[in-house]
Amino acid sequence: MSHFSTLTSKLLTGQRLADTIAKWHSDNETIVFTNGCFDIIHRGHAEYLAKAADLGTKLIIGLNTDDSVRRLKGPTRPVNDEQARAIVLSAFEFVDAVAFFADDTPYNLIMQVQPDIMVKGGDYRVEDIVGYDIVTAHGGKVLTLPFVDGYSTTSTIKKSGL
Repeated sequence: MSHFSTLTSKLLTGQRLADTIAKWHSDNETIVFTNGCFDIIHRGHAEYLAKAADLGTKLIIGLNTDDSVRRLKGPTRPVNDEQARAIVLSAFEFVDAVAFFADDTPYNLIMQVQPDIMVKGGDYRVEDIVGYDIVTAHGGKVLTLPFVDGYSTTSTIKKSGL
């Protein structure tokens, strides 16, 4: 398989997503889930995702679609379209799957994935994280990871003058 095919094989939708998740559950993989816009990938994202991946055996990223990002961040975002963002995320060797969600929150995707561990950035209270109820209902864990100081998409955009 070519390297690019390896990247695109991690982009899961529809039945392929459902089948992959079912296999991971039947194989007793520890599924870690996180989500976000991941508009301009920076060091903070890389460290956060690597640490999230260390918590289990499979890492799936829920990725906001372009329309979802615009509703959340405004009409000038995203800087990079959803396919570009998905390909960059799938290039991380420790990312096992990227799945789009078009809603304002990943609640329905979390319901489908039923992760063992859900991770968000340190600016959240665990109990306030969307999907907390789903994950904890089956004994899963919801965790936060600290940010890497000085790294955010917003600060990157401000520094660049975009």
